[in-house]
Amino acid sequence: MGLDFSYIPDHYIYKLMEKIALKSRRISELVDQDKIRAHVLFYFGIKFYEHSERTLEQVCNEKGLNVEAVVRELEFPGENFQETDLPLISYPLDLIIEYLKHSHFLFVKHKLPYIGKLVQSFKANHSEYDMVEKDLKILFPLFLEDFIHHIYEEEDTLFKYIQLLDRFAKNGCNPAQLYYMMEKHSLQQCAMEHEAHDDEMQGIRAITRNYNLTPQAPLHVKVIYSELIQFERSLKVHARVENEILFPKALALEHAVKKKFFESARYN
Repeated sequence: MGLDFSYIPDHYIYKLMEKIALKSRRISELVDQDKIRAHVLFYFGIKFYEHSERTLEQVCNEKGLNVEAVVRELEFPGENFQETDLPLISYPLDLIIEYLKHSHFLFVKHKLPYIGKLVQSFKANHSEYDMVEKDLKILFPLFLEDFIHHIYEEEDTLFKYIQLLDRFAKNGCNPAQLYYMMEKHSLQQCAMEHEAHDDEMQGIRAITRNYNLTPQAPLHVKVIYSELIQFERSLKVHARVENEILFPKALALEHAVKKKFFESARYN
């Protein structure tokens, strides 16, 4: 007697067939279909450019990976690799700063090392992208060094100053330290400088001609450009949070703290 599958919903059968298809597809096909998959594979220890002609199942078996777990991540690659839409405007300053520091952590520890590996292993083997390869291999490490320096400087100066203002407003703090920091920093000046230097990716856009892809572009180029575009979008979100939420809240706090501080000093 044959088995009766008529009771199984069509969408379930379709999903099952899709899972089977993912396992048997070549790595290059999977990545070409959705560039974010290269990022997912990377964190399973699979570099797409080293296994491009092998199937997902072959590579997973060789590396001792649970192919079902990898397939689950590949089915919805954007779920764990996109910005969380949070109502930050309603958050207190300390939580906004924690959100921004967490974004810094993801940039420095996850996203940028991955892009750096892509650039480092980049072999264009294509006349239209040979110069892009050479220029990116020179510029990206410089961009990375400058970007990381900017992030750590921001955390060590701007964020610490705002946190000190916040502590004074809530519980009070060392008035001498607060006075020194208020003399040393100007949030108004910092906000203006920050907005003027928001476009860190200008040089990379110039090299890639605004991430222009020809019909014959190699897969490695497509993946690099996709990641650079996604990173630039993340930076724009990050900059908007700082310019439109962090700085306005911090400036209002600084004004209130200065008023309270000097009124207190006048009566002492």
